[in-house]
Amino acid sequence: MKQKNQSDLPQRTEWVEKERQSMDDQTAQLHLFDAYGIELEYMIVDRETLNVKPIADELIMQAAGELSSDFDDGTICWSNELALHVIELKTNGPVGSLVGFAKEFRRSLNRLNQIAEQFNSRLMPTAMHPWMDPIDDLKLWPHDNNPIYEAYNRIFDCRGHGWANLQSMHINLPFSGDDEFGRLHAAIRLVLPILPAIAASSPFADGRETGFLDYRMEVYRNNSAKIPSITGLVVPEPVFTQADYEREIFDVTYRNIAPYDPDGFLQHPFLNSRGAIARFDRGAIEIRVIDVQECPEVDCAIAETVTKLVQLLVSESVSSFSQQKAMATIPLANIFFDVVCNAEKSIIRDHRYLDLIGVSSSHATAKEVWAELISRLIQHPIREPLSAKTVSVMQTITKDGPLARRITEAVCHNVDRLPAVYGKLCDCLQQGKMFLAENETSL
Repeated sequence: MKQKNQSDLPQRTEWVEKERQSMDDQTAQLHLFDAYGIELEYMIVDRETLNVKPIADELIMQAAGELSSDFDDGTICWSNELALHVIELKTNGPVGSLVGFAKEFRRSLNRLNQIAEQFNSRLMPTAMHPWMDPIDDLKLWPHDNNPIYEAYNRIFDCRGHGWANLQSMHINLPFSGDDEFGRLHAAIRLVLPILPAIAASSPFADGRETGFLDYRMEVYRNNSAKIPSITGLVVPEPVFTQADYEREIFDVTYRNIAPYDPDGFLQHPFLNSRGAIARFDRGAIEIRVIDVQECPEVDCAIAETVTKLVQLLVSESVSSFSQQKAMATIPLANIFFDVVCNAEKSIIRDHRYLDLIGVSSSHATAKEVWAELISRLIQHPIREPLSAKTVSVMQTITKDGPLARRITEAVCHNVDRLPAVYGKLCDCLQQGKMFLAENETSL
């Protein structure tokens, strides 16, 4: 969801200019919930050992017939990421509905896995590799957009889990003008804190149980600690116009990084690393706190549920826009960090927050919160109801916990089981099955 925009910064690589111009001007006219954009990141691993394999460039080149940072596969686009063992599949432009779109990810994913097989590799889901050594195993993408990645590496040292080992789903939601931006941003700020309760998939790192169900977000929030304004408190500040956002977020981060970035490579909206980032050049807000799941069928079900909940809040049927705007960042961040650790078992005691999202309780577990919200989305839908497949997936998640909980139960405190469990997760990705501690369910 991007529009053409001229840069006013001193130097830009070809990649940044391409990024700014990759959608035509019509996408700037998209309004709230007219369309959606989904991005899914996966690890490339050796078929036998499941160790990371830094060959994203070779896979894309095999498909494209030439060295490239991306490949158009019809409705899906493949692209590189900072780490050479990570590849992204994303909607090739905005799509009008998420219902049934998982089949497009499935088709493209199958093609990519067939190519990976030629390199004795396969794709692995979940948000973190459970035993990767980020110091020794990280290889940066070495090709066309490498100056961007080298700048990050020089400033922050990307040899850590917070840069080298994290895979997520991004949801892009469009807006047009300040009023739509403000309403969308207010709603998303309220939704962010509870997302790990349904989407955490990263309980293991360094071959051990981390104590966090969403360890990706724990390392993510600290990866730019050298310049804290880049990530903030992950939950964005209460700013609801473009002018305020540029002054309070963009200007601050650009000013803070400028001494480390004399060429201006990173002084661009992508520098903002909050859990939801405004892309005024695209006319969209990108939600970034959702761990990638075991297969696209589950990712798309979560994406549909999240967008419906945002839609519910924007409609003001459970709280007003003015009430939503008044919610401060620190209470939201406190809820978020607890849910990052404990996922669905977190207890939310902020009755004001619960009231704002339409939960009729003074305190509740995150699991109870989601059960009530999903029930509301089923019984009182805004626009169209949740699809039957999404309802089935979400009922399983609210019953058995997020993927991280199911992985932890399958490992059962025996890290020697990690290769077998993550091998099954690779099978789930390839076969479109939901991972359960005892068996898998086809979707």
